Amino acid sequence: MRDREKQAEFAKSKGAECVCGNLRKAARAVTQLYDDALRPAGLRVTQFSILGATMAMEPVTVTRLAKATVTDRTTLTRNLKLLEQESLIRIGPGSDRREREVTLTDRGRQAMAKAYPLWEDAQIHILKGLGKERWTTLREGLTAAVSLTRGA
Repeated sequence: MRDREKQAEFAKSKGAECVCGNLRKAARAVTQLYDDALRPAGLRVTQFSILGATMAMEPVTVTRLAKATVTDRTTLTRNLKLLEQESLIRIGPGSDRREREVTLTDRGRQAMAKAYPLWEDAQIHILKGLGKERWTTLREGLTAAVSLTRGA
């Protein structure tokens, strides 16, 4: 019993300090907000992010897209298959036979055009709530956290 009490106390005190737990909680809350905002366009924020990164870099290899979105290839490949099934992207052979290249379809561009104003509304809501200074500090901190993990 005593060990359980110690463990519970430890979990309470350290749980509030856990970097990973706090980042995941914030990510879930923000993801829900963006998913709700993008629902009328038929996209989730994960799909919007992948389509946006593809649009910015196309044609882009799956490897480069995985690095840019900080997504493991298995998860990205699963998401890309869903986007391809919805005819939002095209996946074809790359210049190297071992690589696949991703491009947006016309339907994908239309989905992004419909989703962008909805995304922008969610973005403005979050930015207004945080304020410019807090967002700048947070963004810099998040960038540093990603950089720290790249060397791990």
